[in-house]
Amino acid sequence: VVAANAQRRFREPYYRSDLTYDGRFTFVRLRWESGRGFGRWGGNSNAWNHDYPRAEQHLARLLKDITYIDARTDGSLILTLDDPELFKYPIAYMWEPGFWVLSDEEALRFREYLLKGGFAIFDDFEHEQWNNYEQQMRRVLPEGRFFKLDASHQVFDTFFRMKTIDFPHPMYGILPTYYGIFEDNDPSKRLMVIANHNHDVAEYWEFSGEGLFPVDTSNEAYKLGVNYMIYGMMH
Repeated sequence: VVAANAQRRFREPYYRSDLTYDGRFTFVRLRWESGRGFGRWGGNSNAWNHDYPRAEQHLARLLKDITYIDARTDGSLILTLDDPELFKYPIAYMWEPGFWVLSDEEALRFREYLLKGGFAIFDDFEHEQWNNYEQQMRRVLPEGRFFKLDASHQVFDTFFRMKTIDFPHPMYGILPTYYGIFEDNDPSKRLMVIANHNHDVAEYWEFSGEGLFPVDTSNEAYKLGVNYMIYGMMH
């Protein structure tokens, strides 16, 4: 049922070059540079735009349909980590952080964003790609500690009560692990960062309704996405 509500297609172009802040919920995708060739699709591929635009398109439509969130469905916003506009939006989503490389300015601005209330979600990276992700995050939050999260954390229970978060990676079948960084390294405080390691949650959003993945599993991915968005707006 959840996935079915998000399967509508849009006739108008989803990318909006004139997208500006208007108070509505807007999905923010982070754009970044890679310090090396992106091996999966070749050196000229842009890993940050994986699943664009259908993943966020489908999630935004679902948020608007099943919650009271006034979500924009006419486009998502693509911002760099050092863009001042980022501070207007409470949630930012990054794809493929296993290949992400920060500049010093981006590290500084992203740190400010997180410490001032921003919530960042990292998705679509596997195995040893964690090493690069952790290295970049150490430049942003050198004092930060990664805590392994389980289904008891409130981020998994903000709108949908998820009985399990162990649904498999859509392409590789491996089971994910979720890690978080908390304000003041205190798990009782605000979750600033969540990393879906060995997972690609947004892949389920992108291809929902096409028969590529089981509907039940796609539903779980949507539940997770909705919970993330609501958590980010509430904290």
